Amino acid sequence: MNKYYLGVDLGSTTSKAVIIDEKDNIIGRGITNTRANYKVAADIAKLEAIFDARFNILESKLGSEIKDNPDSKKYINELKSVFKYLQFHKRLISLHTQLKQTISDIFENQKGKTISKHIDEIVNVIEPKIKYEFLTGNLGNKNQFFRDIISEKYNEQVEKLDKEFFESLMSVFDKSITPVENEMVEYDFQELVHDSISILNGKYENLKDKKDEDISLHFDAELNLLTGNINSISDSLKEHIEQIAKMEIHIANMVGTGYGRALLPFAEDCIKSEILCHAFGAHAVFPDTRTVLDIGGQDTKAIQVDSNGLVTSFYMNDRCAAGCGRYLGYVADEFNLSLNEMGPLALNAENEVNICSTCTVFAGAEIRELLNVGQQREDILAGLHRAIVIRAMSLIARSGGVRNEFTFTGGVARNQAVLKYIIEMVKDGYGNDIKINIHTDSIFMGALGGAMFARRNIPVKIPSN
Repeated sequence: MNKYYLGVDLGSTTSKAVIIDEKDNIIGRGITNTRANYKVAADIAKLEAIFDARFNILESKLGSEIKDNPDSKKYINELKSVFKYLQFHKRLISLHTQLKQTISDIFENQKGKTISKHIDEIVNVIEPKIKYEFLTGNLGNKNQFFRDIISEKYNEQVEKLDKEFFESLMSVFDKSITPVENEMVEYDFQELVHDSISILNGKYENLKDKKDEDISLHFDAELNLLTGNINSISDSLKEHIEQIAKMEIHIANMVGTGYGRALLPFAEDCIKSEILCHAFGAHAVFPDTRTVLDIGGQDTKAIQVDSNGLVTSFYMNDRCAAGCGRYLGYVADEFNLSLNEMGPLALNAENEVNICSTCTVFAGAEIRELLNVGQQREDILAGLHRAIVIRAMSLIARSGGVRNEFTFTGGVARNQAVLKYIIEMVKDGYGNDIKINIHTDSIFMGALGGAMFARRNIPVKIPSN
């Protein structure tokens, strides 16, 4: 039996899980938003990592076939998207039920019936739209959470209705979404994959029936799969699914880390500081790493590591969320933007605004004042991002400065504007020869480090500063 090792990073905003094999290869990743019930967040992240591992093992078993037929790779990627849609759909059914229950709890008579009717209409409108984005768009690969996806579509529909219903519909949603998020939904992997194959094959059959000009206009990327090999690909997959679905993903050991690690249902010797885990994870991906910067949801950590990836010194901001992910989330709310929109907008700035403080408490007032005097939001956002990086660079200086190589980890490493200022300030302060590492798995570095500690089972503590 193969042995696997699990790392769970329970952050203040997102929970991540990574599964590795006995050679430190990542075979599964899972991520969800951290919610009131920390155990559920950890369990969901773990479950997502196990599902991802099964897909990756399936892909590995089809290695030669994928090499001979690249369409198989595309088919598996689309299969994953349909699989995620079916997971989403099951939770949407639960939300719909909860919305109706909430209405019956807080409204009476005709008003309750009217609100309930609007809820039914909203769900009936948004469900096919979201399904379309999963099946034909890139929604399944965006790592967006259930709350984010559903709230965006829900709000769009609410705004189209009479304003007299706005507050009631929003209140019903706010009271319903949290209990649904905190519910651990069970999925049968084998059943969902078979259903995904059926839906995906149906999608391609429908495309076959379209006119040639429609296909060439809208579905160029899928033309190869319309040449008759869809059935052979799905049949080949079915041969392996039974084996993969029944395979036990045996977790030989696990380590929990992150801001909420003390709340994880793990043994005490299976809990490690996120400082250790981010350093170890960054070193695993970039072995020459000597300085690590982790900007997470609740704190920022500047870490120095040795040639083995072990921490030699660190400095962190842990007294408030200023300049961290929660701060960016607060600013996004002030501008009525999603977090994904903030970085690209900041990059369009023409004149950076000087931000006096990155204090979350005063951010809203300062932003509103700047807007009132005519400052452009792109310029304000650029100034905010620059202020965040200045704060992070001061922590790095106190930890010992930047030593080659420099690796940026944490969820904020995905923000393009933060990356721009990090690169500029590291180069300006420490020279152009510094190698700066950014990785697509930056948000998973803590969970990866945890999984690697789980495999090695070594007692390591952070040094005292």
